[in-house]
Amino acid sequence: MKTTVDLPDDLLVRAKKRAAETRTPLRVLIERGLRRELASAATGNRARRSPRKIHWVVAPGGLPAGLDAADRSSLHDWIRAQR
Repeated sequence: MKTTVDLPDDLLVRAKKRAAETRTPLRVLIERGLRRELASAATGNRARRSPRKIHWVVAPGGLPAGLDAADRSSLHDWIRAQR
């Protein structure tokens, strides 16, 4: 099917250059990009990314005496008391 699409000039120039470098018709290059985009949206690849790993920073000394890191309100109280 034929269609008309308005593309930014710089994007079209880059696409034509890539098509020439790979000896691929521009139509095929655009078709691959659309198929890849639609496939990732259909399978939810963006939602299935692996969670980021937490890089813990450990310093000698530990927590101050009496501070419970699991209790959010006590952490807030401790921070306010330090000001």
